[in-house]
Amino acid sequence: MEAIGHDLRQMQRTPLHAAHVEALRRIGREASFAEGQVIAEIGQPMDQFLYVEEGEIEILHPYSRQRGLASTLGPTQFTGEIAFLAGGVYALPMRAVRDTRAIAVPREAMLRLMSEVPELSDIVITVYAARRRLQLEQRATGLTLIGTDQDSDVRRIEEFAGRNRIPVRAYDLDCSEARAIAVECGIAPGEPAVIFGQGGVIAAPTPLKVAQRLGLDLRAEPGEVFDVIIVGGGPAGVAAGVYAGAEGLRALVIEDMAVGGQAGTSSRIENYMGFPTGISGADLVWRGEVQAMKFGTSFAMPRRVIQLSQAEDGLFCVTLDCTTQICARALVVATGVQYRQLAIPGLEDFLGKGVYHAATELEARRCRNATAIVVGGGNSAGQAAMFLSRSASHVHLLVRGGTLATSMSDYLSSRLAADPAITIHYNTSIASLQGGDCVQGVEIAKTDGASDRIDCCGVFIMAGAAPNCGWLSGLVRLDEAGYILTGAAAGRSALFETSQPGIFAVGDIRAGSVKRVASAVGEGSVVISEVWRYLAECGKLAASG
Repeated sequence: MEAIGHDLRQMQRTPLHAAHVEALRRIGREASFAEGQVIAEIGQPMDQFLYVEEGEIEILHPYSRQRGLASTLGPTQFTGEIAFLAGGVYALPMRAVRDTRAIAVPREAMLRLMSEVPELSDIVITVYAARRRLQLEQRATGLTLIGTDQDSDVRRIEEFAGRNRIPVRAYDLDCSEARAIAVECGIAPGEPAVIFGQGGVIAAPTPLKVAQRLGLDLRAEPGEVFDVIIVGGGPAGVAAGVYAGAEGLRALVIEDMAVGGQAGTSSRIENYMGFPTGISGADLVWRGEVQAMKFGTSFAMPRRVIQLSQAEDGLFCVTLDCTTQICARALVVATGVQYRQLAIPGLEDFLGKGVYHAATELEARRCRNATAIVVGGGNSAGQAAMFLSRSASHVHLLVRGGTLATSMSDYLSSRLAADPAITIHYNTSIASLQGGDCVQGVEIAKTDGASDRIDCCGVFIMAGAAPNCGWLSGLVRLDEAGYILTGAAAGRSALFETSQPGIFAVGDIRAGSVKRVASAVGEGSVVISEVWRYLAECGKLAASG
């Protein structure tokens, strides 16, 4: 299956061409570091690109301050990883092994050069992606979680980090590694904790607090106006972010949990053109996120838009859950759909404790060698069942209807039917959840009145999609089901424009859309041409320049 940055040994040592080095020299300055000098600390902004000409740089362990990775950076190599594109911070400290001389280029100047020289950009991004994957695989990071087995707040951080490709070191509460880290960081052993750097305990941890420490939160100057705000970071929203940046628009993508949306929870997508061996939804959309950042598009997460208004001057202003207000000349709605909370007694009490709305490696680990239940009849449910069957002892797929033919791709339903590790229950729903601190079983009900109990460790609910557009504050027309009307149905000539000029909708949130990743990407790509045309006709492109 395709994965970004997969060939680490080949990608890590790719050198820049001589012409690239000369270009760096023109826009940078010479920087010298003495033997033993710390070049970057955990949490320090990744605000410059360092190209090593002489000497050697090592990556340090976040707590012991000994060499953390076997490999070092020498002449012809450069510092940084994917967080550099987004203006993030260092997650590991760096130190000069011996006297070192480098070319230092400010981040903004480096991004401009990368946009002008695609060959240089290709090398840097390929190496950066490989390094991020190395961090993920080796858990090389200063962000440490203790108590993922017992504390719900810590588990939320683990989920947020996992879905956003943020490297973490996660430990159960009562293990030797957690106790050793507690000693190294000077915190009480046996207590759940989220730590960034040595002793940097994040009190009352939330995904937002972690994002702020990592430099992933909203960064906007007071009074700054974007050309376009894209609400939603699924395939449609990220595709719009790629094309907005490529067209020179100042764009911001706002996402409330993880870039990827529902597609990001799909473990394997096999019918997306160009990936014959399949690709995970998270990897697919992460590629798009990297592309968008390369073109200058900004991302803000985890931030939820709670209200939309239009100012007297025509600007569209979104209010975030932190009460911050951000304005733009145009708006693209790509919020997709969300799974409805099924009418199952006690469901909310078990969320994160055996009931999940995603099936990634993180959730699969909790069902290893045990029984899992998947609820739903669409492709997301089918992909989840196939993925979980690789680690669970058995998977039961509960389908409310009597067939999968109308809701699932044929190749996927055929595989489910042929897999001995999966049992499909038609005309079946969950009547109740059973367990104490976590789910231990479910009672299922058939439409013919029969019932049964299935012991299980996890229930994966991927059914009952509902449109996510209550925050639009009545500014655009919706259909009877709550989806956004666009094009002719909204009285507009542009295919994706809503009843309100300047507001566009793409992806699953749009009435009449095809609920597939490929179509969402296509809509997100095309809508930017309509946004550009709207801005040009209104004379707003010149104002943005």
